[in-house]
Amino acid sequence: MQKSNISGLVGSKILIIFFIISFFSCKEKKQAITKKEINFYEVPAYVNDTLQMVVEIPAGTNKKIEYNTETNQFFPDSLNGKERTINFLPYPGNYGFIPSTLSDKNKGGDGDALDILVISENQKTGSISKVIPIGVLRLIDEGEEDDKIIAIPADKKLRIIDADNFEDFVLNYPEIRKIINAWFSNYNKNNDQVLVKGWYGEKTADSIIKKWLK
Repeated sequence: MQKSNISGLVGSKILIIFFIISFFSCKEKKQAITKKEINFYEVPAYVNDTLQMVVEIPAGTNKKIEYNTETNQFFPDSLNGKERTINFLPYPGNYGFIPSTLSDKNKGGDGDALDILVISENQKTGSISKVIPIGVLRLIDEGEEDDKIIAIPADKKLRIIDADNFEDFVLNYPEIRKIINAWFSNYNKNNDQVLVKGWYGEKTADSIIKKWLK
């Protein structure tokens, strides 16, 4: 009887361990599938004529986070084997990219989706946000075009500045423009090859977006 109880107990434990392993294996498998359900690069750039952006780096953080197109996941960028952090002030807005765009290297671009900075409260990495472009900061980085589209949330309830267009932005918030200009010119201490071409309005921003639409 004692031997039977012991073997029964061992059998029960093995069964429990088996179910635990099966449960977590299924869970991990499900998470991997879930993360691969959305290819963020292929999300439409426009929905009902409203521009969309994908958030990589929330406003107010110093972590450099990038989207991996092979795994459809967001990972901290690494430098010399360590997670890369910005050795400067935190990101002044939600930074990410405009899906379904590609800044073609053969045409002077940097080979990535078009960059965008949205002035609003911080949004989570992986968020897809509807936005309105109000301008563009045009940069040349190591000989390649590296334009930064500047935008506000399409939803007025989510806005933190009173600006509907570039003119409002310039007149009401000249200091913000200076901060963004200084930030992109100085945040990467390892790169002294950034040339600021200047600021342009929403019409130029729209034309740049349309130029790089896939």
